[in-house]
Amino acid sequence: MGELKLLGVWPSPYVYRIIWALELKGIKYEHVQGEFHNPEFRDLLLKYNPVYKKVPVLVVDGKPIAESTVILEYIEETWPQPHLLPQDPYERAVARFWVSFAEEKSTSFMSFFVAVGEEFQKATKEVREVLKVLEETIGDKKYFGGEEIGVLDITLGWIPLIFGVIEDMVGVKLLVVNDFPRLSTWIRNFREHPSIRTNFPSHHELFGYFKQKRETIIPPNTA
Repeated sequence: MGELKLLGVWPSPYVYRIIWALELKGIKYEHVQGEFHNPEFRDLLLKYNPVYKKVPVLVVDGKPIAESTVILEYIEETWPQPHLLPQDPYERAVARFWVSFAEEKSTSFMSFFVAVGEEFQKATKEVREVLKVLEETIGDKKYFGGEEIGVLDITLGWIPLIFGVIEDMVGVKLLVVNDFPRLSTWIRNFREHPSIRTNFPSHHELFGYFKQKRETIIPPNTA
């Protein structure tokens, strides 16, 4: 395998998925981090992801792969050790089912981030229901993948990354230890993993970034 580049924008949770996967597998890569308002970076995205023009994009010997879940599949197939997907076909199918579930339900969390009024109340209820499902799914395992981080942990890694930031921003705490003890333990285990904690921005940095992002969607006097 030759040159490997990851095109990303700070602090995209989708980009962090790829960073974590590459770090977990010990793969060397160049992280090309830019901003959408930078003309040179926009041109780079237009070159490597002309369909969606968004990050992440993994460029392998000049050939681009887009969409975080697709990139994760490529990484797993190309560098199978350590495994992110179970080796048993049934367990692998189950893991993919839960990845699909997590992606589908992410819209509820986005509404929790940007909605106001009745829509926000609806989103809050939906997010709590999703958290209940995840609480049952993790059970007593260290990670969703078992004793080691798997693809579902990485897919849901945005929860340890930014959900607490979102809660602080909207002034509603949903993921509390008493209600979700297993998820809370999982968050701690995920953050403390050596390959994760060295690639995890601070709460303060994330709050500043996402507060500004939210205010571009919702003016402060309407939130």
